Amino acid sequence: MKALEKIISKYSFPKRDVYATSNVNDVELYSKLKLPEDYIFYLENYHGIDQFIGVEFINLWSLEEIIKTNISYNIVEELQQTIGIGSNGSGEFIGITLDQNQNVKIILSPFIDLNSKYHIEIGTSFTDFLVRLDNGIDWFS
Repeated sequence: MKALEKIISKYSFPKRDVYATSNVNDVELYSKLKLPEDYIFYLENYHGIDQFIGVEFINLWSLEEIIKTNISYNIVEELQQTIGIGSNGSGEFIGITLDQNQNVKIILSPFIDLNSKYHIEIGTSFTDFLVRLDNGIDWFS
């Protein structure tokens, strides 16, 4: 978690100062996914962010927004083993998906025409995704 905590500190992610009205279990039940530990740490301790990391802009949804936003876009209903966790502010969502071997992938995919064939892998974990961005690696590298 050291790499994740370093990025969170560097970019001044807003710390959660009160308990969330939702909880991680609600998100896992809704999505039928076991969320990765590094992402759970982020959700339980920090609010959503809306900023550049490296060369890319990201909007990570807060714990309170995840279910509502996924319902609005039908992400969980349309894409198996996938949940949206944010966006790039340009018509694409950032999501967590599990492959057939239950390996985590962080993906970028369009909100329109939800289809896994459009997924672009942007990380092998939540931490890896943020480390790549912090190192200046753009979405399509």
